[in-house]
Amino acid sequence: MNETITPYNQQEAKKTQVADMFNNISKTYDFLNHFLSLGIDIIWRKKAINELKADNPQLILDVATGTGDFAFEALSILNPKKIVGVDISQGMLDIAQQKITKRRLGDKFEIKLGDSEKLPFEANEFDAVTVAYGVRNFENLEVGLADINRVLKPGGKAVVLEFSKPKAFPIKQLYNVYFTYITPGIGKLFSKDARAYSYLPESVAAFPDGEKFVTLMQKAGFKNTKCRPLAFGICSIYTGVK
Repeated sequence: MNETITPYNQQEAKKTQVADMFNNISKTYDFLNHFLSLGIDIIWRKKAINELKADNPQLILDVATGTGDFAFEALSILNPKKIVGVDISQGMLDIAQQKITKRRLGDKFEIKLGDSEKLPFEANEFDAVTVAYGVRNFENLEVGLADINRVLKPGGKAVVLEFSKPKAFPIKQLYNVYFTYITPGIGKLFSKDARAYSYLPESVAAFPDGEKFVTLMQKAGFKNTKCRPLAFGICSIYTGVK
C-alpha cells in the first residue's frame, strides 16, 4: 500500500487536513489552477467530459467538485438535467455557489458538503460520476471508489481525471523540476500556503497511477476499465462501468 501523504501534520486525519488546505487556498485556487497548468487543464477537462458524450447521462454526481469548474464544463458539453457536486471543503463550495448564483444555474447544479468516502446519496442513484483531481486526496482510496460504485446506477459510468507520472525523457525530468520547485514557489507567492503546493507533487508521487489505479477500480466493482494518458502521461483519464 502506498504511503499516506498529508498536507500538514500526522496527528489529524487526512480528510480533515485536506478540507483545511482547500479552505485555506479556496480564494486563489481557480487562478493558480489555470496559471500553473498554463491553461491546459481546461483541455484535459473537456477530454474527460467527452468520455460521457455517448452515454448521455441525465443525473451526474461530481465528487470533489471544488469550485465547480468541471461541473460547469460538463453542463455545457453534456447538457444533463442536473449535476450534484459534493466536496469536503466549505470554502471551495462557497466559491462554487457564488458562480452558480451568478450564472443562474441553481436549477441545474446543486452542491453539498460531504465526504467522498461516505457519499450522502442512495445506492443506484446517478447515471454517471466524475472526479477531477480529487481521488489522490481520498484518505482511503479503495473505500472511496467502492462508494462511487455504490451510488452509480447499473450500467452507469465513472470518469476520473487525475495527475499521473510521465516516464519518458525529457518530459519526466522537466515535470519533476516544475512540480517540485516551481509550483510550490508560485503557490506560496499567491496563496500564502506554501505547504498546499508542496503537498501537490508529493501526493502525485505517492498516487498509484496507471494500471495500479485501474486494478483498484476493478477491485471496487468496475468493469470495462480503461486508462487514457494525456500530455505524455502528465495526466490520465480513467473510466469504468458499474
